[in-house]
Amino acid sequence: MAAAAAHRNNKRRRLSLAPGPTSATAPPLDSLADELLFLVLDRVAAADPRALKSFALASRACHATESRHRRLLRPLLADLIPAALARYPSASRLDLSLCARVPDAALAAAPSGSSLRAVDLSRSWGFGAAGLAALAGACPDLADLDLSNGVHLGDAAAAEVARMRTLQRLSLSRCKPLTDMGLGCVAVGCPDLRELSLKWCLGLTDLGLHLLALKCKKLTSLDLSYTMITKESFLAIMKLPNLQVLTLVGCIGIDDDALGSLEKECSKSLQVLDMSHCQNITDVGVSSIVKSIPNLLELDLSYCCPVTPSMGRSLQKITKLRMLKLEGCKFMADGLKAIGSSCVSIRELSLSKCSGVTDTELSFAVSKLKNLLKLDITCCRNITDVSVAAITSSCTSLISLRMESCSHVSSGALQLIGKNCSHLEELDLTDSDLDDEGLKALAGCSNLLSLKIGICLRISDEGLMHIGKSCPKLGDIDLYRCGGISDDGVIQIAQGSPMLESINLSYCTEITDRSLMSLSKCTKLNTLEIRGCPRVSSAGLSEIAMGCRLLSKLDIKKCFEINDVGMLYLSQFSHSLRQINLSYCSVTDIGLLSLSSICGLQNMTIVHLAGITPNGLTAALMVCGGLTKVKLHEAFKSMMPPHMLKNVEARGCIFQWINKPFKVEVEPCDVWKQQSQDVLVR
Repeated sequence: MAAAAAHRNNKRRRLSLAPGPTSATAPPLDSLADELLFLVLDRVAAADPRALKSFALASRACHATESRHRRLLRPLLADLIPAALARYPSASRLDLSLCARVPDAALAAAPSGSSLRAVDLSRSWGFGAAGLAALAGACPDLADLDLSNGVHLGDAAAAEVARMRTLQRLSLSRCKPLTDMGLGCVAVGCPDLRELSLKWCLGLTDLGLHLLALKCKKLTSLDLSYTMITKESFLAIMKLPNLQVLTLVGCIGIDDDALGSLEKECSKSLQVLDMSHCQNITDVGVSSIVKSIPNLLELDLSYCCPVTPSMGRSLQKITKLRMLKLEGCKFMADGLKAIGSSCVSIRELSLSKCSGVTDTELSFAVSKLKNLLKLDITCCRNITDVSVAAITSSCTSLISLRMESCSHVSSGALQLIGKNCSHLEELDLTDSDLDDEGLKALAGCSNLLSLKIGICLRISDEGLMHIGKSCPKLGDIDLYRCGGISDDGVIQIAQGSPMLESINLSYCTEITDRSLMSLSKCTKLNTLEIRGCPRVSSAGLSEIAMGCRLLSKLDIKKCFEINDVGMLYLSQFSHSLRQINLSYCSVTDIGLLSLSSICGLQNMTIVHLAGITPNGLTAALMVCGGLTKVKLHEAFKSMMPPHMLKNVEARGCIFQWINKPFKVEVEPCDVWKQQSQDVLVR
């Protein structure tokens, strides 16, 4: 009787999910507020985005609820835009980054009065002024438009953008045909702009930038990188009353004279200034500008000018400075000491690839910067154990430390990092003397999210065991060319770090399918690089395909045992796959054709695949409609029908023809490292 009652209750519960016109009681879903339902769906989508589709298919009520819930649309093809907008009328963001070619007709499909507030066309082409005109007419509340990389968009397109009077964020990066006339239209038509990017708009002059500063007083963020801005408009830009972020990367027209011309009444709202790669700036110009920006929080002078003591002392005027980037700069004697004495408030310091950084100066600087949270000393090849001892004793609150290729630091000194800097979340020790004892010490950094220890030839499974047991939050680990590790170490990482999203095992030649089987339990894994791992096969890859449904980037170059079976599993389960490198694998036409059924696949590298024929390749390329970039061996170029290549290119795909010789051998990690060092010395 109890079983019969349970059966009746289950039947009633199933019937309640399917609303009918004669139903006396409202279905459970209809009785819940949308806010509660949307919270549930947010949790479902976070765990597995594909689960929303299953939910929508459960019943009519579920279908309607999911339609109201969806705010972001990311169609795979431009042809799907009309159906997507009709299916999800409440969507506010349209991301077309997966659509290489978007014709004007597709943009015209937006219904009048559309709820869209943000449209991303940064990776699309094929549209012009007509499409933007249709978009402007259909979306009266559009606030965010990204037209980056619109190398075909000029003043006519800008004139249509100017009709979108509610725009607050606009990117016109790399719209090279744009001139002062088009920018003038935007400045007059979009007075509410808050964020604007004009990076690489080479047709602009001071005239257009002057008008922009005059009309768009609400701007808070402006990117003028690689434009022809000079002293004539620089002062007007610096007087924008609400400007907080100004990016001037590679602006050769900005020199000491321009910086020295700033008046005291220029805007005090500026908080972030990036003048990296401004090659006509010297320490004199830097000393001049700091007088006018007392509230600056972040300053980037990478690859600008030598750092002198006087320049370092001038930064003392910026009392609120929190981040200072000096990548690629040459430090003069006592320059770094002056930085340490003058910038005691900074929390982030980047000295990557700087010359002139010595133990004496770096040790002095970090002794003054005790509140430092992030430090980058990548490729500072002259520092030794002395610097590491000073860093770990003075900066115990570090959450990020990057010191790739600091080759004069011993394994003993690296142990100090784990012992004294237990708050680390990001650590890069690529190409260092790290060993298992060092990894054992790093096990004390239980908050690690990212660990890069590639080309560390002295680590083994024993060291990885400590990391696996103590770093449960690890999301990204790089073990590139760590030849001493095997399956046991990878298994420890996979079991101890269930939140793992990215792992690089390239050229770890001892790993087998056991490693892939353990990683298949990491359901959030989206990036897997196993290039040059000859002992893995399709058996292991099939486990990854079934277990890691979010996989989007896969590199299996020189995995000789991976064949068509692996491709069949990928085509069936890896619907999120966007990028794959198949070079040197044992894949034939059959596998390639099955792989091409993945609608969202954008980037493929297919070089030296002996089992691929011109006919098979042609068929695969024609079927895979979402491709944006394909790397092929040059030998195929003459074997494929020219009209087919033009057809694929017309959809927005770029072919890159490679002419590399066939090379099967995988060099041992120690041999490869020695060869790399020899090249560096030359």
